[in-house]
Order: sequence, then C-alpha cells, then structure tokens
Amino acid sequence: MNSTDGPAVIVSSAGMATGGRVLHHLRRLLPDPRNTVVVVGFAAAGTRARDLVDGARVLKMFGEYVPVRAEVADVPHFSAHADAEQIVDWLRGAPAPHATYLVHGEPAASGALRDRIDRELGWTAVVPRSGEAVLVR
Repeated sequence: MNSTDGPAVIVSSAGMATGGRVLHHLRRLLPDPRNTVVVVGFAAAGTRARDLVDGARVLKMFGEYVPVRAEVADVPHFSAHADAEQIVDWLRGAPAPHATYLVHGEPAASGALRDRIDRELGWTAVVPRSGEAVLVR
C-alpha cells in the first residue's frame, strides 16, 4: 500500500479475489504504482489472485478492464488450508464413510490426496468432475 500517505491494509477472505468487497478495493488500488497488493496464502488457478501472482497486467472486474500497476507480492506460506498430512491425521479419528469426496484443491493435489486416503485408510475417495452430481446417503 502507499507507504508515504499512511497506507491502508485490507484483509480479505473473499475467495481468492473472485468476489466480494475486495474487488472494489482492488479496482481502486491496482492502477496506482504507489500501492502494493499482498496475496497471502494459496492462490488457485483460474482466480484473480492467481492472475495477479502470475503477473497479469490487467484484470477484468465489474465488466471493465483494470490496469495492474501496483506492486504485487505473493506470500503463499500463510495459507489456512491443512496439508495432506493434517487432513489424513484428522480423518483417522473418524468412522469410515461410504465415500469421501474431495471437492477443493488443484486437480493434481486432489488426486494425490485421493490416492493417499485409499492407500492409508482403505476408504473410497473420489474427486468429482466439475459439474458432476452425486447422491449422498
């Protein structure tokens, strides 16, 4: 943020800049090269946060293109997501379900976790395709 004029700090949990009030802040802050936008935590592919981290020079929001002149800093180490080890440890304490559905994460990571749940816990684990409907009993 602008360090010479008393910068604002905006903390957002708005889905990796896919919606919410953070978009209004980004639209205002991104065009000014005196500002810094810090992306904290994991930024998934296909999100505005990932586009920023990857060096996008323009972002589309509210039907308009917003230039990215602000500095963008990536701090992925503060993700609140549990890692695979923590997830498997947590699952060990639960009774085996009929099926486990992994619906969050990058495809490669979800597939690896599915395989690990199958191998270490002996559970049926599935990564549904986008738009796939399942009957949960």
